[in-house]
Order: sequence, then C-alpha cells, then structure tokens
Amino acid sequence: MPRPTGRVLTLLELLQSGGTRTVAELADRLGVDGRTVRRYVEHLIDLDVPVESVRGRYGGYRLAPGYRLPPLMLSDDEALAVLLGLIAGRRTGLTTTQRTANETASAKIRRVLPQHLARRLDTLLEALAFTDQLGEFDTPDAGLLLTIADAVRHRRPVSIRYTDRDGRRSERTLHAYGIVAHSGRWYVTGTDPRLGEERTFRLDRIAEARALSGSFEAPEGFDPAQRVLSGFATAEYRHEVTLRVHGTVEQIRGRLPASVASLEEYAPASGQDPAAERWLRVELRAERLDWLPAVLASLDRPFLIERPDELRDLVIAFADRLASCARRA
Repeated sequence: MPRPTGRVLTLLELLQSGGTRTVAELADRLGVDGRTVRRYVEHLIDLDVPVESVRGRYGGYRLAPGYRLPPLMLSDDEALAVLLGLIAGRRTGLTTTQRTANETASAKIRRVLPQHLARRLDTLLEALAFTDQLGEFDTPDAGLLLTIADAVRHRRPVSIRYTDRDGRRSERTLHAYGIVAHSGRWYVTGTDPRLGEERTFRLDRIAEARALSGSFEAPEGFDPAQRVLSGFATAEYRHEVTLRVHGTVEQIRGRLPASVASLEEYAPASGQDPAAERWLRVELRAERLDWLPAVLASLDRPFLIERPDELRDLVIAFADRLASCARRA
C-alpha cells in the first residue's frame, strides 16, 4: 500500500500535468477519499507549492499558472560533489537515524542525471574505497576522477602527468586498481608496469590522465584502501621506531591507526582469548619524534622502546616535565 508521502508526490505530479482536477478524480487516482485529498493539498501548500482551489460545478484543484518544479540541472562537478557528500556522510554517520533518506536522495539524483553522466558516476562509486579516516576532503577534478575510475573499472592502462612532493614532474603509465579517499585526500593505487612496482599517487598532484589502449589483470584479493594505509605506515622517513606495547589491538589502534603504524600480532598462548591484552610489536616511521611521547602516554599501557634511543630520552624528559608540573603547589 503506498505511503502517504508517496501519494502526496503523486498528487503533485497529477496537478503538474495541467488543468483543473476535481476532488473526485484525484480521490479515484490516489485511492483515497475526498477528505484525505484535501489534507494532501494542505501538505503541498505547507511546502510552498501554490495549489489553487477552484470553486463551481467543475471546480477542484490546480497549480498556479506558470508554476513548475525547477529541473535539477547539475554539472559534472556538482553531481559528483553531491553524490560523494552523501556517501561520505553515510560512512561517517552524518546522516539520519535510518539510512533511507540518504539512499533515496542518491537514487533521485541518479534518475534525473543524463544517462552518460549517471553511468560515469556509477563507475566511480564502484572504483572508490574509503578508509576510516575521512577528514575534510579537498576538491578533486571531476574529469580526472571519472577518467581514472573508468580505467579502474574496465582495467585499462592510463597515462598520467605527475608532480611528486619534491616538485619533480614525470609522465608514466599506471595500471590503476582503485581510488581511495583517506584523511581529506584522494589517492589512486596500482602498478607502474615499467618498474613492475605497486605505487600510490595523490590525485591533486596529477595534472592530466588519459586512457590508453590495452588491458591488464588486477591481482586477486587486492584491497586498495589497505594498500594506501600500509603505504603510509611503511613510507621512508627519517626515524624508524619499534615498540612493544602490552594491550589489545583496539587499544593500540585507537592511538596508532594503520596509516601511522604497522602492528604485529603474536599468536595467543594456548587457551588465551585472542582479544585479550598481550605484548604486541608496533613499528612506525616518522620525520620527527617529538609527538610520540604524548601519544605513548595517552595509550596508558605498559610499553618498551626497542629503538631508537633518542625516543627513550624524549619520553624520560616528557615524564620529568609532567612530574615537575604535578608537584607544583
């Protein structure tokens, strides 16, 4: 049985078709009585839809002359922004209690988009993955994003012009496996066939992307989001840190997520709960160490520093400062 909201929208569509509709005709089309039709009309008026009441033998209801619902005209960038906003909102919980509103809004937008654009956006959504750290996203170039998404879906090589963090420019071919949104930025991860290595590139550093002829096979079970996170955790930095922390995986990940540190879980002893606290090995790389003492203190778990000695000295100094402040009257 249609819900009242659906009938109200059906009533609006009937009135938009033009002319005056009698209460009896509307009641018959909607499958309700005349009193309910009048209530639905009041709903439309509350929504600022100019419904006029026509008196007389052939009276009923009609829309004010010249009124039409404005068409939804979106550019590629606008459509992309709206759909990605809805998806990111659902992932971060910034949506209604029930997911229905988010899903129906996405469906409505897709229905009114030109078919070619709707297909390209569906292609992007299939190629897109999110990590748990979303942040406030920068704005990707719609054409670039859709071109790479199409290459991901159809397994086509893509040529990109890229500028690395040191300002060096290069043009290279990429077998793109997936697009990942992480911590406010967009990344594409895949294989550089010339080097035979897995690579991850920031989209805002790609000046141009162009699909090439040919095809490739993606590795079985490849997880683009996990690849991006592990890439951050193992990137080349000035310091290599190794710790042992006594706690659960959840406790450690709460302060040292996968994008920051890799975690080696030892097999629990016989009869031990796999989720129980135990010594775990933590490895990370960092340009600076001064932020780590506060993070280790916030863990509030026993830990051992294997390397570097410099971190041990920083933790001792941090503890001395805390103790000194605590003793002050």
